[in-house]
Amino acid sequence: MLRIVQVGLGPLGQKVVQFALERKGLKIVAAVDPDPAKAGRDLGDLCGSEPLGVPVCDNLRSALKGRKADVALVTTVSDLETIEKQIAELAQAGLRIVSTCEELSFPWEKEPRLAGRIDRICRKHGVACVGTGVNPGFLMDYLPSVLTSVCQEVRRVRVTRIQDASVRRVPFQQKIGAGLTRAEFRKKAREGTLRHVGLVESMQMIARALDWSLDRTAESLKPIIAERRTTSGHTIIEAGMARGVEQIGRAYVGGREVIRLTFRAAVGEKGARDTIEIDGIPTLRSTIPGGVNGDVATCALVLNAARAITKVSPGLKTMLDLPAPTFFVAD
Repeated sequence: MLRIVQVGLGPLGQKVVQFALERKGLKIVAAVDPDPAKAGRDLGDLCGSEPLGVPVCDNLRSALKGRKADVALVTTVSDLETIEKQIAELAQAGLRIVSTCEELSFPWEKEPRLAGRIDRICRKHGVACVGTGVNPGFLMDYLPSVLTSVCQEVRRVRVTRIQDASVRRVPFQQKIGAGLTRAEFRKKAREGTLRHVGLVESMQMIARALDWSLDRTAESLKPIIAERRTTSGHTIIEAGMARGVEQIGRAYVGGREVIRLTFRAAVGEKGARDTIEIDGIPTLRSTIPGGVNGDVATCALVLNAARAITKVSPGLKTMLDLPAPTFFVAD
């Protein structure tokens, strides 16, 4: 039985709890969220299930008092600098860590100093830590890397992820700018608060897997503008407003583009799919029609990675370092 501490109880964290309650081999023994509206409540009540006898606490020490745990599932922030302190506290408590922090998925190239500090604190306390999720962490990096297993030669990797954001949680729709005017979209894009986080990390993970030394990476971002009134999202989107975002990441070796990641997510988007194309020997093309629901997949992956993280040595890991985090119902 794997004993879990859930850290962060926003929409994603609550769904992780709901999924965990449906699985044998997992037991949530503690929960942490500093939000005064959540702290003190029973975790089951907060997450829409029967009472669990697990109080939501506003700090880790109180949550763990009299309780033993193996793994912390962290669904809090996207940036590495903010999560460093959280990871340090969890590591000091002897907890292995699986986080949905996008920048944690592959921080070694972009933030080597921060990554090094996190690695050292985890090693010091004998625990492993990984950042993962559907993307980054699986669809646009880990999965294409695994697909190259059957290749004698790889010249180029392309991944295209097209999503109808109508079925995603409200914070995701807000993050991609659904419902903003063009001016609001441009302002948030300049501020860096409106974008999918993780394309650079995904390209660097693929490069590490394939032993490519990248010259550089580049990223573009533009709004997807509604041509007609759209009502399927969290808010009404009038014609001329943004209903989502398109980002393209490119990576180069020797001046030649070797990786292209296209991320397109918008409310009411047609033709949802996830496609991986590998130009090599053999050339491969794999498509998931309709695409993978990111919220469902991220929650399931976090739970499956909770078992995988117990089987690796201490330190900051990437998905490439873990045994395959397969589905399981008992341990």
